[in-house]
Formats: sequence, structure tokens, C-alpha cells
Amino acid sequence: MSGEWSPTLKELAKKPELLASGHRLCAGCAAGTIIRAILKAAWKPIVAVNATGCLEVATTIYPYTSWRIPWIHNAFENAAATAAGIARARDKLLRDGRLDKDYHVIAFAGDGGTYDIGIQALSGALERREKILYVLYDNEAYMNTGIQRSGGTPMAAWTTTSPAGRKIPGKIEWKKPIARIVAAHDVPYVATATPWQWRDLVVKARKALEADGPAFLHVLSPCPRGWRFDTNLSIEMARLAVQTCFFPLYEIVDGEKYVITGYSRSIAMNPKLKKPVVEYLKPQGRFRHLFKPENARLLEEIQRRVDYEWERLLKLAGYRS
Repeated sequence: MSGEWSPTLKELAKKPELLASGHRLCAGCAAGTIIRAILKAAWKPIVAVNATGCLEVATTIYPYTSWRIPWIHNAFENAAATAAGIARARDKLLRDGRLDKDYHVIAFAGDGGTYDIGIQALSGALERREKILYVLYDNEAYMNTGIQRSGGTPMAAWTTTSPAGRKIPGKIEWKKPIARIVAAHDVPYVATATPWQWRDLVVKARKALEADGPAFLHVLSPCPRGWRFDTNLSIEMARLAVQTCFFPLYEIVDGEKYVITGYSRSIAMNPKLKKPVVEYLKPQGRFRHLFKPENARLLEEIQRRVDYEWERLLKLAGYRS
């Protein structure tokens, strides 16, 4: 991987838009911004695989589509398997001289189709070292079907299947560490990103596409509808997620080398830049119940967990002994 490409806004603006406007993603949805940025990182033609979810439904309402590239919809559970089949066919046709142009294969899926329903197909593709890029756009619940909790939903978040009330304070389990789970397969490249730091996102997408084997991008996708914030605050939510270390930015190369990137690297160098987690939680209605006096302990518990995971990351990246 070269790691040297650092595009300017002007350079990216000149590249064609491969996801057309006019789609029906919700106002303020970050998914469209994320996908547009990732597609601009490519230098070859692209075949996209799209698991069932918000992105699929909103960009391909029959008989219309916003995709300006070859695109296939598959079920919730088999995005990685479909992408692997396309990649295998590509490689066979190239070897036989029946295809004169290489192309990228990118699978897009949400948290439901990645953390839960599709994790078996993803694990299989990683183990077989399929040459694909798998992109998780993580809005932290099954938003397309009614805001149900997923393995990617944060602890204490309200959803329709983990309601906050007198019996339970929202979801009672911690978010699954999906990046570490993927990295445990010893794949060439895993990274986290957000639409706030767009250059960090695009550069990581380019590195992922350059990887010699499967690559995985975990991109936080703020959701106004499910997270309960105003539609103009999506990028602000992504910013606060990084600045509080609720969602730090980093890479994992070859399953073991951790590199902290973007603003998270600034925090690693200067801990005073790290903001308290309440600044991220408070604007979101899904965490509103945490600010009742009886739930103060939960805020403390979440802050402790965020601090623990951040310190763990610092050790893995060599900032702590």
C-alpha cells in the first residue's frame, strides 16, 4: 500500500459522481456522503454489492436507481459471499484473457447486515482472503425496519426493541468490537473512519482498495431519525464521536499493527484535546434518559468504558508501555 495519496477537495470535485443525487435517503443521513467519498477513492471501474438496508432501499426504489456503476442487491446475510463470487469470476476471466479490464469489488452493508445477520459470510470471505473491500456504514441500529437494536448499538441507547424505561435503561449490552473481530482474521487492512474527517476517509478507502486481499472499513454513519438529533447535525455528531474517543480513528495493518490517525492522533499526542463523552451523548435523544438523576451511574460507566477502550488502543498503537 502506498499510503501517499492525499487528495485535495478540488481534485476530488473533478472526479465523477458515481452516486447520483435525487435518492431518498433521509434528510441529514450520513450514508450518502460516506458512499460518495469512498467511490471517489477508486481508480478502476467498480462493481458494488449492497446488502438490504437503508442505503439499498433509498437509492434503488423501482424503477429508479442512483447508482452510476454496476450494482447488485443481495439479502441481508450474504453481501460478502456475493462480492466474493464476483471477485472470483473477475479473476478467472482475467486469467483466461476473456476480460481486458480489472475492476474493484466493494460490498456495502449496515450494522445489522454486518454485526449480526451477515457476520458468517463476512468471516468466510476474510478467511478465504477474497480480494474485496467490505464497507460497514454503521448507523448503530436496524434503522430501515424501525430502529431495532443491533450488535452495533451502543450500551444504554434507546431503540424500539431496547426501550428506556423503569425496567431497563436502553440496550444493556456493549457494542460489539467489529474492527478487532475482523482484524483477528489477519487480513491486510482494517480501518475506522467518519464523514467528519473526509480526507482521512478517502485515503483509507484508497489504502483498502490497494490491499493485497480483503479489506474492511468501519465508518460511523450518524442517523438523525434513529439517534434523535436535528438533521443539520450529522457531521457534528461524527466530530464529537471522534473528539470524545467514543469512536476513535485508527488502522490495523496485517491484523496486528495499530496506527492511530486523524484527529485521534492529535488526542494521543495531546490528551487535553479529549472531550468528555457527555458532549457526544447529550445532543442525541436516544440517550436522553441518561441525564435523569437515577441514571447518573450509567454516564459514569460509559465514560469509564470509553476511557478503558481508548487506553487499550493507545497501548496497541505503542503510545503506552
